[in-house]
Amino acid sequence: MAFHSDISKTPPNADFLPRFDRILRKKQPGQAGYLFQRISRYAGVFLMWAAIIWTPIVGYLTSTPPSYTSHLSLILPGAGVSASVNIDNIGQASSYASSAFASNSISPTQTYKRLLRADRILDAAAASLQVHRNALPRPKVDLVDQTGLIHLEMTGASPQQAKDRAQAVLEAFFTEITALRTDDQLVREAGAVIAIEEYRDSVQATRLAVTSLQNETGFLSRDQFTAQVTENDTRYATLIKMRAQLEDKTAYVQALETALGLSPEYAARALDLYSDRQYLALVQEAAEKAADVSQARSRFGPRHPRMIKAQTAYDEAQRATFTKATAVTGLSSNQAAQLNLSQFGDRTTLLAELVRNAAERAGLDARYNTLNRRFSREKNRLERAAQAAAQLEDLQRDFQVAEAVFASAIARGQSSKVDVFASYPLVQVLENPSLPDAPSSPRTKIAIAAGVAATLMILLALSLGWVRRGLINWLIGLRKEQDLV
Repeated sequence: MAFHSDISKTPPNADFLPRFDRILRKKQPGQAGYLFQRISRYAGVFLMWAAIIWTPIVGYLTSTPPSYTSHLSLILPGAGVSASVNIDNIGQASSYASSAFASNSISPTQTYKRLLRADRILDAAAASLQVHRNALPRPKVDLVDQTGLIHLEMTGASPQQAKDRAQAVLEAFFTEITALRTDDQLVREAGAVIAIEEYRDSVQATRLAVTSLQNETGFLSRDQFTAQVTENDTRYATLIKMRAQLEDKTAYVQALETALGLSPEYAARALDLYSDRQYLALVQEAAEKAADVSQARSRFGPRHPRMIKAQTAYDEAQRATFTKATAVTGLSSNQAAQLNLSQFGDRTTLLAELVRNAAERAGLDARYNTLNRRFSREKNRLERAAQAAAQLEDLQRDFQVAEAVFASAIARGQSSKVDVFASYPLVQVLENPSLPDAPSSPRTKIAIAAGVAATLMILLALSLGWVRRGLINWLIGLRKEQDLV
């Protein structure tokens, strides 16, 4: 009965409801609940570290507003520039600007980095964006070692805002660089103004004298006079050659006139006839009638009716031929009759040759006469202008000397204008401000990857802790075996 009473006092399921002190009380291996207690302890440690790792990560990802970064790149080419001014080998001035990277004591990239982060650049950029100066973050500027590259980053709440901010900073930077270069040029050229004015007065006086003589003579330089003399000599040589050609052409035309017995005008009219189809048909008909007359004459007497009929037909054909020739050529009947209308072939070619050469002779004669008159006129003018051209040469030489001195002074005082990048080197946009397609902050992938890596490290540490007892026992057993050996 007592045993039954004890059983009744024991709460139901007491072995399956472990108390909290059982979990905390350390059990030895082999005891009941040892494995459950160890798993519970390792799980608690893992959950505690997981909370420590992931709580700030989740807070960072959920509370940090998105931020976008626009990138742009500038480059300094760094090449040296030289310039030389040479006036007719009389006056010369040279200038040379060393490369921006020639000096080890001065770094143009560092200078531009400071300027990009300067307050006046940010003030100008904020004014162009119409925002308060404090709302515009200072750009991040990075320099690439051993190069002329400058990388700039600008952040914003949106992709377009980041790009606009970077563009505003870039425009403000270039505006400031231009202003600095302009101020540098003004300071450099201020000291040479007085000397240049004196040289300018001397050059102006000499130029007035040269201009006055040029207006009187019509020559701009001695070289122009020499060129005109040479041109007129060439014209005379051409005139001689043209005269010989004209004489040859005249002799050839006269020979053709003698051979054909026609003048070029009559030859042209004959060619007009030879190209008229109706006239040729009439000529053919007259030839046929002439054949009929010959045949009748051989058979009949001069008073025979057939003979008379054939002769009458031939005479009518001839009159029709002369009438057509008169209409085509515009000549009288007697003049048209003088043309040899019965010969074709080679005679036609000779007539065309006569007409063509007569036209060429007329053109050549006109050119010769025109060129001869021009040669005579130019010869007289150049003979009168020879002395004035010599005076002009002397005055121009004096002007060249004065101008060379003046140009040298200007070149010395203004040579810095040749290279506006002497003090502030050339900088170019290598990469325009980019439009970011993804936020740069918060960096979700990096944060999650860091959390996963930390979690894996915690799991690795707990795994080593879990197997530490077996590993230690294995090492101790291995040491004992070595001692026994």
